[in-house]
Formats: sequence, structure tokens, C-alpha cells
Amino acid sequence: MSYYRVASLEQYFKHYNKSLREPRKFWDRIADENFTWYQKWDKVVEFDMQEAEIKWYLNAKVNITKNCIDRHLAKRGEKTAIIFEPNNPDEDAQHITYNELYERVCKMANVLRSQGIKKGDRVCVYLPMIPELAITVLACARIGAIHSVVFAGFSASAVASRINDSGCKMVVTSDGGFRGNKTIDLKGIIDEALQKCDTVEDVLVVKRTNAEINMQEGRDKWLQPLLDEAMDTNVAEIMDAEDPLFILYTSGSTGKPKGMLHTTAGYMVYSAYTFKNIFAYEENDVYWCTADIGWITGHSYIVYGPLLNGGTTVLFEGIPSYPDFGRFWEVVDKHKVTQFYTAPTAIRALAKENLEWVDKYDLSSLKVIGSVGEPINEEAWHWYNDHVGKKKSPIVDTWWQTETGGIMISPLPFITPTKPTYATLPLPGVQPVLMDDRRNEIEGNQVVGSLCIKFPWPGMARTIWGDHQRFKDTYFTAFPGKYFTGDGALRDEVGYYRITGRVDDVVIVSGHNLGTAPIEDAINEHPAVAESAIVGFPHDVKGNALYGFIILKESGEGRDRDNLIREINEHVSSHIGPIAKLDKIQFVSGLPKTRSGKIMRRILRKIAEGDYSNFGDTSTLLNPEIVEEIKEGRI
Repeated sequence: MSYYRVASLEQYFKHYNKSLREPRKFWDRIADENFTWYQKWDKVVEFDMQEAEIKWYLNAKVNITKNCIDRHLAKRGEKTAIIFEPNNPDEDAQHITYNELYERVCKMANVLRSQGIKKGDRVCVYLPMIPELAITVLACARIGAIHSVVFAGFSASAVASRINDSGCKMVVTSDGGFRGNKTIDLKGIIDEALQKCDTVEDVLVVKRTNAEINMQEGRDKWLQPLLDEAMDTNVAEIMDAEDPLFILYTSGSTGKPKGMLHTTAGYMVYSAYTFKNIFAYEENDVYWCTADIGWITGHSYIVYGPLLNGGTTVLFEGIPSYPDFGRFWEVVDKHKVTQFYTAPTAIRALAKENLEWVDKYDLSSLKVIGSVGEPINEEAWHWYNDHVGKKKSPIVDTWWQTETGGIMISPLPFITPTKPTYATLPLPGVQPVLMDDRRNEIEGNQVVGSLCIKFPWPGMARTIWGDHQRFKDTYFTAFPGKYFTGDGALRDEVGYYRITGRVDDVVIVSGHNLGTAPIEDAINEHPAVAESAIVGFPHDVKGNALYGFIILKESGEGRDRDNLIREINEHVSSHIGPIAKLDKIQFVSGLPKTRSGKIMRRILRKIAEGDYSNFGDTSTLLNPEIVEEIKEGRI
């Protein structure tokens, strides 16, 4: 029996129990069954959770691109590996076969080597969602260079801080990028960023928008002429299992971004295994994740996971509202997408629009739909289930982090019964526990605590680039011997997990511990409310009180604000209890969010407290301008 694919609920429990009893044997078998290795491992795992030292598949030799591309060529050479759907729907989509992908990755790898990039060098990739982004990532992995993808929307200062932190030797960028009806001057942003960087020797530029740009002699080169001269074959670098694969920056609570380092073999095994099972991927499926490769979702579930399984993955350059609010559904219809994976932020935004945008397209090809980036609220879950999944395509509500490398808790489609707002059960090989304030494990069901993982898994980050002490302090000291996720969770009567939000999103009001997520769910059920975020602020009597930042649907815009505030608090009172009533409600047009859709609550907390110091680098937010607007409207 193969352990790689879970085919039934009975099999899930069999695999899961096996992974609890014998985790080493479980992960040994999955790695042995499904990948091409130059050399097998001497030992499956070695770890010291107290010191945050973890190694998987010790002394194994492998190259992840051999597994993503080369091994598929004999049987799948003419199969489409990547469908590129451009920002402009009038521009033709590209279908890149595995044979073509092999040639393009080899050429790019040869270009990188010709420019002096070698194993261990860091390459900053600052590109829009075009094929060259995926190809550059794979080319870096092929030659053993460490890719550091920075979302092509970050400011010059944000880019510079990441380049300097990782000591990048090269930047790969483009003349610009298309985003809806806007054109973004990516090269100009790089030029500005590099004024503060002294490690970058070369900048390779992809031509995408044909904008006029500045090319600095000796440093900047157009990529295409170099590709034209490059050979289309390349011998992949033999990598050790624990050689670095990529650095990916995630927001830190201090405002200083954390460069999470992922290594080669464990990440490969975990991203492949989770993709196969969570999306129930079959040979001729067309899978689409709407995220950007600048995030971990794009790394694991646009590039590596699908290609490791010989899949067809859609690369989308555009946004859900361009040229209209039917774009996502038009793309699903056009390419007969079978698995669709997006963020609750996008779902809520589209749910506010007329249903005609969904109904005019044929979504019957969809088999599985997914949610990623933050817990999905119940109203959005039902809208997604009813109107996109048509109540036949199960929703995989996935919980995971940049740090985990892949999905940790999620329904398995057609296997795990779903429950709105619940990520349900851990994957085989994942051992979650809930911990109380005294650092004791909470047994049984119908309990709430801090979510930790008590045994390592192959996809986990190994360190924070250049700062192992911060890695240890952030993830392994709060609950010694365990990985602390930073999230709170509840486990219901059948053992399903629901993420209740960051642990620091628990507010103690008059001695009561109030999780903000259930209160937000109650508020969001009000017909006039689109989205909300709750934080605590100091109160003379209660210790802390609740401050609500609320976005209204258009239908609620003209309503009497005082009545709305009263109605919302009555709603909260009836759903949660009078103790959860909000002392202050501020109606806002948006919330400060990361590009992956997470609300930056520490910024909201500071505004609620009237402390406008040290917000960190707000330029990395999806909507940095909203911070000033919220400050001005503070109650």
C-alpha cells in the first residue's frame, strides 16, 4: 500500500496513526516511494527542539528541479506544465509544456552561471506573475543558488532591506508589471532600492511592458539576448538534503522582516505530499492557485507542489476585479480549472458584487475549492460553497504558515466531512497539541489553547537567515520542546481544529479571555457589515476594552451610524454575550493587510491606543495608505 495518497477516511486514520507511532518510518516511506535521488539518506531525521536544530534526510543527495521537470519528460514531455494567463484577457494565454519548461529553465540556469552565480549565492527575484518568475526560481534551484523572491509591489525600502539582509549578489526584475489597469515601474523601484545596497553586482531585466527605463552600464543587462545565446541543456547541481533552497521574508512583530530559510529535501517531500492529498490532484487536472509566487503559497502551491506531481498549474498575472468582477470565473471557465485555491479576502470582495458575475460562467469543471491566508469566516464560507463550489466541490480550508513550508491542518476533499470555519484535521505526519498558560498539554476535546506542534515535519523552516537566536526565541522558547505557531485554536467535540487567531489576539476584558475571531464572526453576520477587525485597548475600569474597525457593505453606507453601532453591539451581545460588546466602533474603508490577506492587528492596536510610533515598514502592506486614514478617523 502506498502512503503517498490517502484514498478514504479509514485510510486517513490508518496513515495518521502510523505517522504518530512511527513518524520516521512514515516519512521514510513517502520519500522513498515518490522521488528521484542521487543518493538516499543515512537517517530520516535528527532534531533538538530545545535548540531549534532540525535536519531531515541526512546526507541524501538530490536536486528538486530534477523531480519537478526532468523525471516527467519521458512520459509527460508534451503535457502542459504551466498555463500563463496574462493580465489583459485579450492577450493570448501561453501553454508551456514540460519539454519547453526544461529548455527554458536550463537556459536560465546557464545564464545565471555565465553571470557568475554559483551554489550558495543569493538571487533576489523581483518579477510580476509572468513565466520568467517561475523559470528563474527553478533555474536558481537547479544550480544551487538560493532564491529570495520579493513580491513585485513592495517599496524600494522594503526590497533594499531584504537584499541587504540576505546579501543578494544579483537581482532579476522586469521593465515593469501590469496590475489591472495600472502599470508598475518595477525597474525604477529596483534602481531606487539599489542605491542602498552594495552586494548586488548584476541586474537582469525581463522585457514585459516595453516601458522606457534606465539601464545602468556595467550592472544592468536585458535578459532575452543572454537567453538567446544560452544552451538549452544543463546538468543540475547535486544538492545535499539540508542545502538551502530559498529565503522568504515574512512580517515580524518588530517590523523587521524575518528571512525564513527552507532547505531542499524536506521541503520537496512535504510540498509534494501535501499538494497531492489536499487538492486530490489527478493526472489531467488543471490546478489554479491565485496567490503570488512572492508568498509561500505561491512557492509551495503554484511552483513546487504541482510540478513535483507532474501537474498543470495556472500562473495568473492579473487581479480578480480586472477587467471586471467576473475575471476569476472567466479564467476557470476558459481553462476548465479543476482545483481553485484563493484567499478569504478575495472571496469576501467578490461576494460583495452582483451574483451575475459568477453565474454567467460555467464552473462545472471545479472539483475542489480552497481557502488560504487567514481563517475564513462563516458567511464567506457559505457564499463560496453555494455559488462557486455549487455545493458539490468541497472546500479545503487550509491552515499553515510561511514557517511550516506547507499545509498542516486541512480537510482532505471527498474524505473529511467539512465544517464551516474549521480547518478540521491535521495531515498525517503533523502532530498538533493545544497548550495552556502553564505550558501543559491540554488533553481531550472541546478545549481551547495555544497551538503547538510537538514533532518536527519535513517542510518546516530551519532558521531565520542570519539570526538563529531569533528563530529559537520566536518559535521554540514559549513552549520548550515544541514549535509554537503563535496561533490559538479550539478543538471541538470530534477533534476538529479551528484557528481562533493569533494568541496575542486574545483580549482580557474584566477578567474574561475574549478571542477576537468569534466576535468578528458575529459582527460579520450583520447584513450591513463586509469585514471587521477587533483589538483591545487599555480601559480604566475593565483593564482592556474592545475597539472595532468595521468595513460596511455598500448597502450599509447610507444608514444611520448610531443605529448601526447599536445593532452591531446587540448582535455581538446575543451571539457572544454582553461582555463582548465593543466600547468603540470606527467605520473604515479598508484594513491594513499584508499581501497574503492577513490583517496587521499590531498596527490597529497601536492606533486604538493612540500610539502612532513604530508601525514598522507599512510600505509592504497591500494598502499602506489606509493606515493614515484610520489614524485620522480614530475615535
